[in-house]
Formats: sequence, C-alpha cells, structure tokens
Amino acid sequence: MSYRYKHYKTVRNRLLKWYTTGIMSKSKQSKERTTIRKISPRLLCTFGGTVVLLAVFLYTDPMYFFSEKPVTPPLDAPYLSSSNAPAQRAQNLLSYMTLREKIGQMALIEKNSIVKHSDITTYGLGALLSGAGAKPENNTMEGWRGMVKNYIDTSKDSRLGIPILYGVDSIHGHSNVPGATVFPHTIGLGASGNPQLVEEVARVTREEMRATNIIWNFSPTLDLPHDIRWGRTYEAFSDDPILTAKLSTAYVRGYEGTDGKKLGLSTLKHYIGVGSMNWNTSTNENFIIDQGAITADEATLRNIYLPPFKAGVEADATSVMVGLSSWGETKLAAEKYLVTDVLKDELGFKGFTVSDWYGVYEIPGGEYAATVTAINAGIDMVMLPFDYKTFIKNVEKAVKRGDISQERIDDAVQRILTAKFELGLFEETTTVATDFGTDAHRAVAKEAVSQSLVLLKDDARLLPLSSSQKTLRIAGSAADNIGRQSGAWTVEWQGVDGNWLPGATSILKGIKEQVDDDTSIEYSLDGTFNDDVKADIGIAIVGESPYAEGWGDNPNPTLSADDLTTIENLKKSSKRLIVIIVSGRPLIITDEIETWDAVIAAWLPGSEGAGVADVLFGDKSFTGSLPLPWPASISQLPIKTDGTTNDGTPVLFPRYHGLQY
Repeated sequence: MSYRYKHYKTVRNRLLKWYTTGIMSKSKQSKERTTIRKISPRLLCTFGGTVVLLAVFLYTDPMYFFSEKPVTPPLDAPYLSSSNAPAQRAQNLLSYMTLREKIGQMALIEKNSIVKHSDITTYGLGALLSGAGAKPENNTMEGWRGMVKNYIDTSKDSRLGIPILYGVDSIHGHSNVPGATVFPHTIGLGASGNPQLVEEVARVTREEMRATNIIWNFSPTLDLPHDIRWGRTYEAFSDDPILTAKLSTAYVRGYEGTDGKKLGLSTLKHYIGVGSMNWNTSTNENFIIDQGAITADEATLRNIYLPPFKAGVEADATSVMVGLSSWGETKLAAEKYLVTDVLKDELGFKGFTVSDWYGVYEIPGGEYAATVTAINAGIDMVMLPFDYKTFIKNVEKAVKRGDISQERIDDAVQRILTAKFELGLFEETTTVATDFGTDAHRAVAKEAVSQSLVLLKDDARLLPLSSSQKTLRIAGSAADNIGRQSGAWTVEWQGVDGNWLPGATSILKGIKEQVDDDTSIEYSLDGTFNDDVKADIGIAIVGESPYAEGWGDNPNPTLSADDLTTIENLKKSSKRLIVIIVSGRPLIITDEIETWDAVIAAWLPGSEGAGVADVLFGDKSFTGSLPLPWPASISQLPIKTDGTTNDGTPVLFPRYHGLQY
C-alpha cells in the first residue's frame, strides 16, 4: 500500500467518524460508515474538492474573482511629461490605475509593519512613515538615506512607477537622527515670536530631512494649549491664535519653499480644536485624556482654532492631519462637516488630508464601518499604520458595494498624486546632499535658543553676568544633560537621557566656554558645595524629564522634590541665585519664586545649549516673551484665550510677559 493511499484512508476514516459521531444512532453510524468506505478515492477527492471550492467562493469576496484588468499607459502618456501641470498629470495617471492601485495610494504604513519588502509594489502603497522611534539598523544620516532610498526605488518598480512618500515627525529639526541639528521645541519658537526665525528653522529642517531622502514632515503643530497639565503643550507655538497663525504661515513658507516649486511637504496638525480638552473625565479623575473630547463649540472652533489652519492653507500647505480627539460624540476623522465642508470646500484646501496614528479605527463600529465613515468624511490618506492588506480589501469591498463612491476615491487619490507631482518625485532622483548638522545649521539653532529665552524675574538686576565673574556654582538635573534639554521626539519617541548626542552642547558646557579662563566654575548635580565659602552667583538649571503625548499628562506640573532640594542646597552656598527652568510648559512655582533672585524660562532648547550662555552673559539680549500665560495655581486651569482663569484669580505672569536688560 502506497503512502498516498495510506494518507487517503486516514483522511476518509477521520471524515466518516466526524460525520457520523454524535449526530446518529449507533446502528445508523455503522451503516453510514460502511457506505462511506465503499467510496473510491477518486470520487471522494472530487467531492471534497468541490466542497472546498464552494466554500472558498462563498467565504471569499466575489471581487477577487472579477478583478479589473490593468490598462498599460502609452510611452507618451501625459503623466510622464514634466511639462504638463501636476493636476493634469495626476488626472491622466488616475485613468490608468485599477481600483486596488488607487486604494494602495491611500495607505500610510509604519515601515516596520511591512510584511515583505515587495509588498510596497504588490499593493502599490502610497506612503511609509517612521513612528515611535522606528529607525534603520544603522542609525546615522547615511543609514537613513540608504533605507529610504531603498523604499523609494522599490516603489518605482511598481506597474505605474508611482513613488512613495516617506514621512516623519521632525517637530524640532530632523531629531530622529543622531547628529542632526535639534532646534528648540515649538513652544520656544512661539516665545521668540519671530516669523523670520521660524521660516529659517523650517528651511534648515527641510534641508536636513532631504539629506536623508525624506520630504514629508508631520509639522507644524497648530494646537492651542489652554491647560498646562496637557503633556503636549510644548508641541504648540502658543495659545494665541493670532501668533500661531503668523508662525504657521512662516513655517509652511520655510519648509515648502516660496519660489513656485514645492521643496518639501509640511503638515498642519492637529485639525481641529485640539488643546481645549477638559482635564477631568468620566473614566479617570486624575489625568487628562490626550485624545479626549474637545470642548469648543462651533463658534469657538471658527473664531479661535480655525485661523491658524486658515493661514496655513493660504500659505499653500500640502497636507493637513486630522486629530485623534472627538467633537462631542464624534471622532474628528469622522467629521464630514469639519473635514470636507469647512476645510476643503470653505477654506479651499487643495492638498490631501491624513488621519493620525490609528485614528480611523478609533471610530466606533468595527474596522470596515470605521474606514467607510472616515473616507466618506474626507480623509484622503489613512495612517493605518499596520494592516494594509485588510484596509485595501475593505475599501475595495466598500466601493463594490456602493458604500464609498468611486468619485470619493478618485478625489482622494487625485490630491495625493498631485502632491507627488508638485514635489517632482516622478523625475527627481534621490538626494546626495550632505547638509546635515553643519556649523551653519547649528548657528541658526543657537540663535533660536537665544531668542526663545524669557526673563521672568530679575529684581536684583543680576543679568547680564560678566564673563570675568570670579566664582560661579552650577547645579541641577538639566545643567549637563543634552537629552533633557532636547526633550521628547529626539532619536526616541520619549527622548533620551545623557550627553551622547553627537555635536550637541549642554548648557553647562556653553557657560564654561563663555567665561574667562580665570573664572572659577564648580558643578554639582544636587547643589552640594562647601558652604563655608560662598560663590558670587549660583545657577540652578532644573526642569522636566523628557516625555511625549500621554506620558506627559500631569495633574500638578511643578519642579520635582529633587530639583527643589538642589535649589535649596545651592542657595546655601551662593550669594545670589539664578534659576533656569528647562521645561515643555510653565510650571507652578508660586511658592518658591519669591526666594529666587532671577528666573529664566529656557523651554526645551535642543542641541545648542550655548545659546543660553549667549544671553546669560550679554552677547545677546533677552527678546523672548511668554507665548501663553504662566499660571499661579492649578485651580486657574484651564485659562481662556482672553487670559481669563478658571477661578478668576490673576496668573503669575500674563501671556507676552518678558523682561529685557
């Protein structure tokens, strides 16, 4: 007896046992088994095959049996000629695409979720991103450049040669990559209030990103934070819509270019109303929900939260990211009125919308229903960011069933393709630029640090310090820690710790480089010095540890107990005390500030700590002002745009407070 026949007998016997056991009497089971044993192998295989085929047909969507036949474009197709307008080229390319190829363009995938590299071409994926610190094995500029080039080259091998977009969160420089120029976080740029500076920061960021073959930046953030307990306060310019609108325009101009050709792809986020979430929720009384319900009504959305996006649209921003929060009971990605009627139709936004991380699937109703709802609401590209196969299948099914119109798909893909043509991706080869972390770029960042500093208090007129100061004592957790002064979204999503970032300068090092050789500088992490001899000046550099998104939500943002102890230790051994606060938001310091001689808000300055020293010692002047009110107590939160506090008491420092020499 052959192995094949033995296998057949085993299968047949298992089949008849399964068929008869438990559903028939013992006498009938015996008769049925005798009958099945008489079935020939060929007949059983034929019957089994038929059953299998029938099951496949019944349980597989019929669209897989009736796929479109792809149309091959001619060699002189209009979309292949750069002499044609981007919109015309996009429209022509659209005519050669199958439904599945169109849907692939609407998918934005986290790069580590690609099952097989060839899936980029197999599914015609439109875009990839690095999320939550996803990076190449060789985490250098060259490593990034090679990785992204590989993805781009693979995408161009697809049937129609459509290149991918590659996106990252470069919200304070191309800080994903060690050695990059790391600028102050956005709140610091808001403190500068300088559109020209913001435009230059955006330009340098674009150049360093293009050095790694990346064009798409998920920035600028146009949220308006009204409650410092929110852990993303530092990602915003200000709580003032007028200032935010002005800097929004500047960032888009700097990143995308102003000479008629798009040099980069910026993203206005997070549309819309983000920053107005209430702290207390029904599920957790202690922590704000980062993606919770926004409280603004339509009038407030239009008067307060919409102007920065309007300004960005008028500056010709290419993409808008829809937020993860809800408006009432509806997730923003499901809000057709806000996304299509207001943004696209009323404001005339011609670029493409993109959902935030897993944002579409947070819409209730299951993946299929959520996808249908979001696309019909006006989401053009979906940051899945994982299962692209199911997404493509669901959207294809939805079109076949009439749940999503072909016109809606074509509109979304037309917008995405137009952006790719505007950026020259079909003609442009990958870059060989090496303008990355250069002295010129770091000089821009150093200037940004200087302009972002806010002098909150200097009653004793200690500043500026003299470079020939006899004795200085420096202490604090943020004095000699580049990771802490850079904050989150620096190499890793939640940031890094220590001084290992190449090319960067800590605040302590910047001070040492500023003073004369005969100045005595002593440093102690915890502020412990010899109290018998007091220094002329003690400088405590303290603040927050890095945090991103929900991890930064804090019911009581204050200096830590260790930082307060350090300040007290330093005060004992110094005649005068200067406190420099390194943080992503104002901190509650009302009870302590009276005993400090001078106080500086340094925000999160980034890689160029020497910019702090420039202002301390008078090489540059204090020009920064508070981009949002500095509350005196938690009970004042949230603070409205007009400066009105929750409890009606005055803030510690109002918005735009900032002393000068």
